[in-house]
Formats: sequence, structure tokens, C-alpha cells
Amino acid sequence: MMPSLGRGVMRMRVLVGLAVLAFAAPAAGQGFWEHWGDGRAELNGYRLTQPRYGVIRSGRAVYVYVTEDFSDRARVKAEGEHHGEDAVYPVLKLNAIRDFQTGIYDYNVMTSAFLRVERGWPAVKISFSAQDWCGQVYHQLLPRNGRVEGVFHSYFEGEADGREDLALPAGGVFEDALPIVLRGWMGEYLERGGSRTVPFLPALLHARLRHRPLVWTQARIARARETRKTTVPTGTFEVTVWTVEVEDGRRLVFEVEVASPYRLVRQAGPEGEELALTGSKRLAYWRLNGPGGERHLKELGLSAP
Repeated sequence: MMPSLGRGVMRMRVLVGLAVLAFAAPAAGQGFWEHWGDGRAELNGYRLTQPRYGVIRSGRAVYVYVTEDFSDRARVKAEGEHHGEDAVYPVLKLNAIRDFQTGIYDYNVMTSAFLRVERGWPAVKISFSAQDWCGQVYHQLLPRNGRVEGVFHSYFEGEADGREDLALPAGGVFEDALPIVLRGWMGEYLERGGSRTVPFLPALLHARLRHRPLVWTQARIARARETRKTTVPTGTFEVTVWTVEVEDGRRLVFEVEVASPYRLVRQAGPEGEELALTGSKRLAYWRLNGPGGERHLKELGLSAP
């Protein structure tokens, strides 16, 4: 279904523009709606290297970025008329999909991060689902009223159905939001050579694969002073390198394109985890669900199933 760019977004454009201009940010913070308000999504394909069960697995990933109007009351995409106390505002949504094989069976996982289009990129919803031949899992987080409300369902005993009530610390960072936050569209998170230690909530995929309760920890986020060249399947890019040192010992690396549109070119984690860009395209992909639409997978560096 086509993402809406309706009245909620239009009402916010002027306010967002003023906020951006008032924020000491580089050119990346300018022209957000000129780029993202065209009614299309950004699709990025990646070659995936995913550790699982002590073995490095090969797979593919797709990151889908798109703007939508969002209902604050229902916490879903706003369509049609919304009245009364329901606030409607624009979000940038990231659907991060990973597919990889583990022996005879495969994993299909997806994380959706909904970040409000304003300075600081407040997360308004993060959801996660995983399917493999053993069963399925769903996990949802709703940050609001100074807390993070969580609900989860799993096929594992001891994890079947539950709720969470987590703090929402000032300056806290959701790992699942980093692929948006570090791109700098609403202003750079850190200046070159800067670093910051923040409360940090690990990715829902990370918690899922390790069967651990979701808890806030600490992480040091740093931006390299100098840019560098990096080569991935789709070519060579000049990138800004971000590193995230998590208190649990994990080290995450995000390599973000220096030039517009500031795409995530490479992402890496521990034990050989890596996503390397294979192709990128802006498309109204929801219109390409008929026979023949799969030909566009080649533009993402991906093969049809």
C-alpha cells in the first residue's frame, strides 16, 4: 500500500524546516522534504553475513526507508481522517529485513523502526518479528510518557507471552534507530572526532538471538575525524565511520556515505556480522507487486527467489 504523504506531513513541513534551520547542522539537515517527500521509498540491498549457531551464514538484507503519516493514538500509519485528541505527525520508517539459511531451514527476520521527523529523531515505535522452521516471535516497543512499554510473544517456553516496563532515559539511544540517526538528515549526531556515552537499548534481533531480557546498558558512540574510502559490491564510496562500543563488549561499525543521500554503505558487528551494499534505488515499490516487478531486484543487487 502506498505510504501516505497526507495532511499530517504537510502540517509538519514548515515546523520541521524551522527546526532544521535553527539547528547548527550541515547541509545534510537541509532539504529533508525535497528528498523524502517525493512519494517514493529508498530501497537498499545488502550482502549479509550473519553469525548463527557458531557458524557464519550467508544471506541477504534489504533496508526500506519511507516517510509516512503516523497516528500517535493507534501507533500505526494514519490513513483517512483523524480527529479529537489523536495527533498525526510524519515519521521516517525503516523496515530492516534479513534472510539467511541455517542448514536445512532459513530465518526471515524484520525490524521496523518508526522515528518522528524532528530534531533528535524520537523513536515512537519499534517492532520485530522472526520466523524460522521452529516457530515465530513478535516483540514491540512503544516509547511514551517517559517509559518504554514492551510486549512480546514467542514459541519458546519461558518467553511465550510477556510485557515490559522500561525506563526511557534522557539521551537514550535505541540500537535499532541508528541506521536513521547516523545518516544526519536532521543534523549530525556528533561532530567529526566527537564521542558520547549514552544509555543504550540493544537491538531486538540481538536480544532474540541470545534469548536475553531486554535491558538498558551503556554505549560509547564515536565519529571518526577523517573520512575514508570503502569498497562494497556496488562500488567504492567515501564514508564517515561511526563506532559503537557497547558495555557488553560488542563493537558495532556503521559506514555512512559522505555525499547525499548519506546511505548506510556498510554495517558490521561481532563474530563476522556484516551488511555490504549491493544496490540502491528509490521506488514506489508498493506498486510493483504484479508479475514482472521482481526485475527491480537486480537494481538492488539481489536475485529473484
